[in-house]
Amino acid sequence: MPEGPDDAPGLDAPAERARRLGDLEALRHEGVDPYPVRFDRDRTLADLRAEFGDLPPGTETDVAVRVAGRIMLLRRQGRLSFATIRDQDGTVQLFASRAELGEVAHEAFDRLDLGDWVGVTGTVMTTRKGELSVKVETFVLLAKALRPLPDKWHGLSDVDTRFRQRYVDLIVNDDARRVFSVRFAAVAALRRVLAERGFVEVETPVLEHELGGATARPFHTHHNALDVDLFLRIALELHLKRLVVGGFERVFEIGRVFRNEGVDTSHNPEFTMLEAYQAFADYHEMMELTETLVVEAARAALGGSTVVDVRGQRVDLAEPWPRVTMVELIREHVRVDIHPSMPVAEARAVLDRLGLAYQRAWGSGRLTQEVYDERVEHHLVRPTFVLDHPLETSPLARVHRDDPSLVERFEVVAGGLELANAYSELNDPIDQRRRFEIEAAARAAGDPEAGTIDEDYLRALEHGLPPTGGMGLGIDRLTMLLAGVTSIREVILFPTLRPEA
Repeated sequence: MPEGPDDAPGLDAPAERARRLGDLEALRHEGVDPYPVRFDRDRTLADLRAEFGDLPPGTETDVAVRVAGRIMLLRRQGRLSFATIRDQDGTVQLFASRAELGEVAHEAFDRLDLGDWVGVTGTVMTTRKGELSVKVETFVLLAKALRPLPDKWHGLSDVDTRFRQRYVDLIVNDDARRVFSVRFAAVAALRRVLAERGFVEVETPVLEHELGGATARPFHTHHNALDVDLFLRIALELHLKRLVVGGFERVFEIGRVFRNEGVDTSHNPEFTMLEAYQAFADYHEMMELTETLVVEAARAALGGSTVVDVRGQRVDLAEPWPRVTMVELIREHVRVDIHPSMPVAEARAVLDRLGLAYQRAWGSGRLTQEVYDERVEHHLVRPTFVLDHPLETSPLARVHRDDPSLVERFEVVAGGLELANAYSELNDPIDQRRRFEIEAAARAAGDPEAGTIDEDYLRALEHGLPPTGGMGLGIDRLTMLLAGVTSIREVILFPTLRPEA
């Protein structure tokens, strides 16, 4: 079949837009509304395929349907025209003949462009080659596309343009739609599992007076009416634990958090977290919960499979995840012994031998964390529970029941990236105040990532927080794991980018 004008490689986009603007004015002059208010379809294209996908080749039916979609392909062949339309769920071919439509309507059909939205009334048929089609009886233009789609041979090849114009990326890029289908299915599964376990979904403030819940540089803003400076939240934690104090024993939130930090393949200034808190639990229950959530999200997003590709390795997420302490992992991968309880001079000597830089203010716990961060974490490919972190780097976690230099905390690391973080929560208000004061002192000394003293949170703890386990799971990195992509920008619909020049 001959190609239509929109199919030619190297299309001159400005000239094409000018032509389409001319067509738009001509339609209006003819009394055609190129942007009508609605169209009542009676089934999606996926419904159509489910209902009639088994029709043998060369079948014509008298079943009338009303469908709608965007024109993705368009071929003209004399008195016959063929188009492929797509809606959110699928595609189907349109079969338009001059004998059925009449000369005027058929010419109007041939004047449609790639990217136009159309609504069609017709009957279901298959071509001689077995292609499920709708024989067009009537059609209506639902939205005239003034800008041409990228040509089918090259797609939207510029990476920056793909993310900046995500709406075009989703139109032409099958893999982009696949990635976000994975994300949406995974999030729905997370909500389902938590609801089945009695967790209540809540919403907590984005604007906060105090900085806490994580270690990160914040975004600042100002509220004019109250004349107060505020932070965009860097975590969901402290308000959720206030709710546990208030009597909600199992709560969770899936929300946006904001960190004023660099942009790379694994970081975006705004990203999505799931945080869940369970009264009368500790970090052992959080391990089971985290593993279950990820496995069930995989099953929902991958059609029942739990197998993913991580750095070229086949990983079955349903297999039990290793549980190893941070100190043991350092010993295994770096072949050195370092521990938060050792004299700081000895810990510094370990980093000196490894050639790792450090600050003089760091204690042995922070030095231990540095060895892990720099020499271990990126080696962990399959999901691994990294247990028992230094007290010095964990201001909101309970002191370990067996070692006062550690806390009951784990991170899940997969493909070298932190996927989840969890604690046996610190519920001692006296200890929590002391740790907040250490954070505040570090902030006053120039650490922009240190927290402040949240007096209201301390007041809440003084009303009594029961023993509690808490967990945070990164939705974006979970989607990266499940979808098999290596950049966080692939899994965020509209990632943060520099302004266009």
